[in-house]
Amino acid sequence: MTEAIINLETVNPIEFFGVNNGKLDLLKKKFPLLKILSRGTQIKLSGAPEQIDSAKEKIELVIQYLQRNGHLSEGYFEQILGGDDAEVVDNFVDSNPNDVLVFGPNGKTVRARTQNQKKMVHAADRNDIVFAIGPAGTGKTYTAVALAVRALKNKVVKKIILTRPAVEAGENLGFLPGDLKEKIDPYLRPLYDALDDMIPADKLGYYMSTRTIEIAPLAYMRGRTLDNAFIILDEAQNTNDLQLKMFLTRIGANAKAIITGDPTQIDLPRNQRSGLEKATRILKNIEGIAHIELNEEDVVRHRLVKSIIKAYDKEKEREEKEYGPQQQSHR
Repeated sequence: MTEAIINLETVNPIEFFGVNNGKLDLLKKKFPLLKILSRGTQIKLSGAPEQIDSAKEKIELVIQYLQRNGHLSEGYFEQILGGDDAEVVDNFVDSNPNDVLVFGPNGKTVRARTQNQKKMVHAADRNDIVFAIGPAGTGKTYTAVALAVRALKNKVVKKIILTRPAVEAGENLGFLPGDLKEKIDPYLRPLYDALDDMIPADKLGYYMSTRTIEIAPLAYMRGRTLDNAFIILDEAQNTNDLQLKMFLTRIGANAKAIITGDPTQIDLPRNQRSGLEKATRILKNIEGIAHIELNEEDVVRHRLVKSIIKAYDKEKEREEKEYGPQQQSHR
């Protein structure tokens, strides 16, 4: 048995340990064979030398991240503890400060955090239309909104337009209370949530009141020409061919668009086919249109989300072997 003491004097201990020692508990769970004690601005490790060395490497990566960014969510903390050291250094610690897409409220930094998210940023910088396809939790929408906010702050565009098809996922829209706006707002909530992370509340309110930032159902795009705008179509798997074509033909001068979607979560009625697969197929070789595919390795939500996605993918493979490919996904 050996011991090691690590000083946290260069970072905020509360940020390291977490609320109610939530992050410290994650560290103890990651290294159950070690005795880990917190003492003010120090951590004391007791146990086998190889276990101490492994824990010290992870703790030092966390310290480096906090020194650079000042804040570390529990989700980031879990990823640093669980990731390969080379991958962690690439994604979390050695990021170029210029990689920051947006500085949000309270100094929060928003940046591409995985290799495919970085590819998405790279593609958006060099193309006017980007299709970002992948499962839940891979940061498609969040990265797209960050790119739009960056473009607005840098005066590359004059407005942001965020849209989604108002398609029910097992719930009935008609039974929701309120007027049309109140019925539709829950469908657009993920877009509001992303904006809340990136723009102070008072400024976001101003942008919304002046329609500098507009969030609306896809049906509201019909007949418009969207110039000098950064446009995001989220949940595009729930559009049919005509709707997606309508959206793509709204794009005007000096405009950029990102279309995000998850082909495994189609909520359209069974007699309708998603237009996303067709659009990505027939538009694949057009210059100025990029296609990025994200996967479970890009999941940045709770650690269990990645496991859930893998389990469903495995079950899908089993069903296809037993019953053959499905004509239409409705999951």
